[in-house]
Amino acid sequence: MNRLRHVAVGTAVAGLLLGLTASNAQTTTFRTYRCADGTQFIVGFYPYDSSAFLEIDGDAIKLPKRFAVSGSRYAAHGVTMKVSKAGRTTVKRPKRPETACDLT
Repeated sequence: MNRLRHVAVGTAVAGLLLGLTASNAQTTTFRTYRCADGTQFIVGFYPYDSSAFLEIDGDAIKLPKRFAVSGSRYAAHGVTMKVSKAGRTTVKRPKRPETACDLT
């Protein structure tokens, strides 16, 4: 009887964890961009963090959200991603000019 109770509790906990994982996955957003200079990158936004997570040039970079007068700006390690209120996205990387990017 005790063993049956442990199995039932274990199953309930596993179901709860799977449910939480599924609900977090539904609110996580991933976007793929292609830029005018040929750069491609993926950006992820998670509900529990205001940062943007970029995979660009084979590197994964966490870009904390920074102050912006209009729209959103994320920057760290010489990489800056800006998203205007109209949805225009630009990326600036070290030693490269800022480039406009579109969703793919």
